[in-house]
Amino acid sequence: MLPVLMFPQFDPVMIAFGPLVIRWYAMAYIAALVMGWLLVRKMVYWPPQAATSLQVDDFLTWATLGVVLGGRLGYVLFYQPHYYLTHPLAILQLWHGGMSFHGGALGVIIALILFTWRNGLSFLAFSDRVVVAVPIGLGLGRIANFINGELWGRAAPENLPWAMVFPQAGSIARHPSEIYEALLEGVLLFALLLFMVRKDSVRAYPGLLSGGFLLGYALVRAFAECFREPDSFLGFLAFGTTMGQLLCVPMAVSGIGFIIYAYRHPPIYKPLMTQHEMTQHEGG
Repeated sequence: MLPVLMFPQFDPVMIAFGPLVIRWYAMAYIAALVMGWLLVRKMVYWPPQAATSLQVDDFLTWATLGVVLGGRLGYVLFYQPHYYLTHPLAILQLWHGGMSFHGGALGVIIALILFTWRNGLSFLAFSDRVVVAVPIGLGLGRIANFINGELWGRAAPENLPWAMVFPQAGSIARHPSEIYEALLEGVLLFALLLFMVRKDSVRAYPGLLSGGFLLGYALVRAFAECFREPDSFLGFLAFGTTMGQLLCVPMAVSGIGFIIYAYRHPPIYKPLMTQHEMTQHEGG
C-alpha cells in the first residue's frame, strides 16, 4: 500500500479587505469571463465574420447573467429543488456555493438566442466562436472546486499514487476528481475546440463547433463522473448513474443534432486557396 497525499487545506478566500472578501471561486468566474471575452473578440473576425468586437463587448454582460442566473437556477432545479422550495431566500446565498454547469450552459444558450436575434447576427456562427472559450471557465472552475476541498472523488485503489485524503470526506483516500475534470473539461476540450476553430473547413459549417462542444463536454463529463463521489443528498440514480451523467444525455443528443444539421447544409463560404493550390490551379 502506497502512502497517500493529504489535501493541502487551501484557504478558499483569495483576498480580504475588511468586509470585502474575494474568494477563489468567484475569481475563477471573473478570470474565465475576461479571458473568454478577449479570445472571442479575436475569433469573431476570422472568416466568415460572426460579429464585431463591440458586439462581443456587449455580449459579455449577457453571458455573465446567463452563467450566474442559469448556473444557480439549474442547481436549484436539478439538484436540490425540495430544499430551496422550503428555503427560497437561500437561492440568493451564492457565497455558500451551488452552481450547475448544465444550468449555466442553458442560461448562456438563452442569452445567445436573444442577443443574436436582437443584433441581427447568425446564432450558430456566433455561438461557434463563444463555445471555444467555455472550457476556460470549466477548467478554472474545477481548480476552484479543488481549492475549496469540495466535489471530491470516490474511494481510490490502494495502489493509486495520487490518491488523496480530503478531511471533510473522512479518512478514505479518494480520487482528486476535480483535477481530472479540470484536465478533461478544461485543457483537453479547449485544445480540441481551438484546433477545430482554426480550420476554415470547420468554420464554414455553422453549428459544427457548437455541436462538437456539446457532444465533447457530455462525453468527458460523463466519464469524469465515474470517479466523482455523487452528491450526498442525491446519491446514485437509475442504473448506477449520477445526476451529472443523466444531464449529459440531452446535451450529447443536442450536440449530435447540431453536427448533423451543419453537414446537411452547404458551407456558407469557400476558404481562400493556399499558395500550393493556387500554383496547381495556374499550372492546370
